[in-house]
This record gives sequence, structure tokens and C-alpha cells, in this order.
Amino acid sequence: MNLYYILSILSGALVSLMTMQNGVLANWYGAYGSTVIIHIVGLILIACIMVFKRYHFMPKSKCPPWKYLGGVVGVATTAFSNLAFGKISLSAMLALGLLGQLITSLATDRFGLFGMPKHPFHKKKLISIAIVAGGIMFMVPIQDLTLLLPIILSLLTGFTIVANRTVNAALAEESNVFYSTLYNYITGLATGLVVLLISRPDTIEAVPANQPLWMYLGGAVGVIVVCLSNLIVVKMPSVSMTLLTFIGQVFTGVLLDVLLTGAFSIVNLIGGFLVTAGLAINLFLGSKSP
Repeated sequence: MNLYYILSILSGALVSLMTMQNGVLANWYGAYGSTVIIHIVGLILIACIMVFKRYHFMPKSKCPPWKYLGGVVGVATTAFSNLAFGKISLSAMLALGLLGQLITSLATDRFGLFGMPKHPFHKKKLISIAIVAGGIMFMVPIQDLTLLLPIILSLLTGFTIVANRTVNAALAEESNVFYSTLYNYITGLATGLVVLLISRPDTIEAVPANQPLWMYLGGAVGVIVVCLSNLIVVKMPSVSMTLLTFIGQVFTGVLLDVLLTGAFSIVNLIGGFLVTAGLAINLFLGSKSP
């Protein structure tokens, strides 16, 4: 299997872990307070890596300002996920995020958005995409209208995830993966602080001293995810990366749902297998395309 396929699946598994960590943190500090903490942790880690590798912190050449805005978009992803966490299952959140990513990725590949290379869309792939979409919708509680807001927020994370990873990759192309990741967290932290001040949180519930350390490490896991995304996104079509990433997300999400709630969802598992089947067909058709 192509190395980048494996890295995409690994990235998806880490996204599920990160989403769970960030969601638990948000239960204590709120969606915006936790966003700031996440970016502080991530910034400390990537800065340490930069110092260890003796990379420059300042740009060597001028880049278009928009290439530094990946972290701004990333704040929206974190906030949307944190607001939706606990309202619907982790697996459903990830499935809806994939649907948003799929739609955005199709547009990115077709029209070369964000400066990415264009990839032609073959109509015969509609069957595989329909199977993927069916698997996603199979996992989402769309019949419960009270869950409309978290469903919409989870869907929106799909757009912001693709935009974030694509903008970061554009900066990485002109520098390196670590430099791009550093500025992702710098601009993300600055944006998170502004949002936190605007939201004016009244109080943050006191966190007991025995809280697990792992809930503070979502930012560190995020550094790994951003670095992997920067490496992968220019090596394969956005749609293929999105679907491969989801394989790692959905099956890790099902496992984490069991650990968090003690409940095993056969519906989510079936939905995951449908998405995997759609992906396999999509990749097969892609390999046969001229």
C-alpha cells in the first residue's frame, strides 16, 4: 500500500483521539477557553521542535498573507467540534465532518481551489461517492431535530478542515512542514484569544487536581496531525486523502465511543464499512482512469 495512504489513515485515527481530548477539555473550560489551551500546548511543542532542529522562526522570503491564515481557519474547526461534542456521538460527528470534507474536496480537486492542482472528476465515481454518502448518513441521527445545531456544526468542520490543511500545505511548500505548523498555531492562538475575549466567559468551573493529563494533550496530537496533513495533501487528490483519513477516524471513533459511553454502535460500524467500501471503489476507479 502507498505510504501516503497509510499516513492518511494514521492521521484520521489521531484526529479521532484529538477530537475526544479536546471535547473533554471543553467540558471544563468551555469551547473558547479550551481552544486557547489547545493552541498554547501545540505552540509550545512545535516551538521546541523548531529549536531542536535549528529552524528559523522568521520567514526567509515573502509569502502571500493568506498562506499564514491556516490557524485562523483551524480555530473554527476546534470551536465547532467542541460545541458539538457530547450532543451527538463522536462517530456521528466524524461522519458529518467527512461529508463536509467530501463536498469541499470535490470542489478543491475540480477547480484547483487554494492553489491546489486540478484533478478531473470522472462521472463513474458517482457510484462510490453515493455509497460513501449513504454510509455517512446511516450514522447520523437526522430524525432528531433537536440535534440540528450540532449536526450543522459538525458538517461545517468538514469545510474548515480541508481549508486549514490546504492553506497550511501551501505555506509548507514555500518553507517546510514544521514552519507551516508553527504559524498555524501562532495565528490560531492569536485568533483564539480574540474570540475568547469577545465571548466574555463569565466563569470557568474549577478543575479538580486529579483530572487526567491526557485531556490537555489535544494540542500536541494536533501538531502531529497538522505535520502529517502538510506532508500528505500535495501527494494525492484531496478526495482520496479525505476518504482514507475517514477510515482511521470512524473505526477509532467507534472504539472511543465504547470507552467513553460503554455503548457499542453496530449502526456506526456498518456505516464505517459502507464508507470503506465506497473508498475502495473510488480508489479502484481512480487507478483505472486515463
